[in-house]
Amino acid sequence: MKKAVLLLLLTIGFVSCENREKEIDRVEIAKQYFKALDNSDYSKMAEWFADSLTKIEGAYKQTYSKGDYLELLKWDSVFDPKYNILEIEEVEGIVKAKILKMDKRISFLHEEPFLTNQTLIFKNDKIISVEIEYVDFKEATWERNRNGLLSWIDKNHPELNGFIYDQTEVGGMKFLKAIDLYKNKN
Repeated sequence: MKKAVLLLLLTIGFVSCENREKEIDRVEIAKQYFKALDNSDYSKMAEWFADSLTKIEGAYKQTYSKGDYLELLKWDSVFDPKYNILEIEEVEGIVKAKILKMDKRISFLHEEPFLTNQTLIFKNDKIISVEIEYVDFKEATWERNRNGLLSWIDKNHPELNGFIYDQTEVGGMKFLKAIDLYKNKN
């Protein structure tokens, strides 16, 4: 009798551990990912990514090594981003989220937060792809503000030229400096 009870308890223990391992909570990983973005805290992010990660924004598709993607996130952190999860759900192993993002760059160029639909795709319980679809992107506002900034910097601070394409932490600091100089030009 004791052997049967022990065998039953061991079986229940193994089955419950096996189920927990198989049922990784992708929504929780996604929530932690957005929370880390919001806090600009990348210390644990590497655990959630595969060796490479593909980021898709409209027609733009870029594959990053884990290290290169973390460098891109450091650029993003310069602008003090705030991410707000409006909706999040898992559908057939894919996490879909509606995200509101605001930062100093977006505030200047877009004049209001970005609303995005984001899709996180997993393989072997690691994020392999982040697809970002912009909802109601104000292209005319973005272009007007971007062109005004670039023209003014070109004439008044040519030493900062090229900042718009430099997606490193240093490039982000130059971008922020360009925005500050432009806003305080008078």
